[in-house]
Amino acid sequence: MSLKGKVALVTGSTSGIGLGIARALAAEGTDIVLNGFGEAAAIEQVRAGLAAEFGVRALYNGADMSKPADIAAMIAAAETTLGAVDILVNNAGIQFVAPIEAFPAEKWDAIIAINLSAAFHATKAAIPGMKRRGWGRIINIASAHGLVASPEKVAYVAAKHGLVGMTKVAAIELANSGVTVNAICPGWVLTPLVEKQIADRAHTNSTSVETEERALLAEKQPMLHFTRPEQIGGLAVFLCSPAAATMTGVPLSIDGGWVAQ
Repeated sequence: MSLKGKVALVTGSTSGIGLGIARALAAEGTDIVLNGFGEAAAIEQVRAGLAAEFGVRALYNGADMSKPADIAAMIAAAETTLGAVDILVNNAGIQFVAPIEAFPAEKWDAIIAINLSAAFHATKAAIPGMKRRGWGRIINIASAHGLVASPEKVAYVAAKHGLVGMTKVAAIELANSGVTVNAICPGWVLTPLVEKQIADRAHTNSTSVETEERALLAEKQPMLHFTRPEQIGGLAVFLCSPAAATMTGVPLSIDGGWVAQ
């Protein structure tokens, strides 16, 4: 399948899941707008690498996803520079863990802003162009925590449940416009952040990385294997394909059996 000629904007895509999705889409010929935090030199290396490896146009926009005006300006800039935003992947997210009674109000506000409200603002800005062109794909990166809960993650779980709900509303509203809206719900994904967490656990517990990997997975997943960012990218590509043209409003689990229990 080729997505050549399409333009994708992937938020939170300078590393981890977002970068895995951006790479998978670029491999199918999609021009890419990257967004996220990091050192300028490292981000430029990623951007230039995508352009060179896959022969696509690749841009970076440093919009602050907690600011609605920045988000709207990013969508507008992509449409002006690359001609469209055909595929929007709402992936940007942050996390904080604490019991509800000890959860800082500012952390709640920040997580809801980045993990939920940002997706709303980006979707709102992208819809008019998609409807005008008669084709669009909106993919929200939710989580197993968009379907089930875990303790001490009140803001994250609330945001991801909200993202799944927003996915369904948008899918209904756009059902006959040529635009589909779906949510991907990963379990444990082996990102640089998770790799660091595992290494820290191994150091703290005086165990091996392999031991801590298995222990972490076993807390939630029957399948003791991490999902890789490129696998989530493959699912995103499928959702953009003709085979998925009538799939909309669906939360798709890729979680090693997490929510099957």
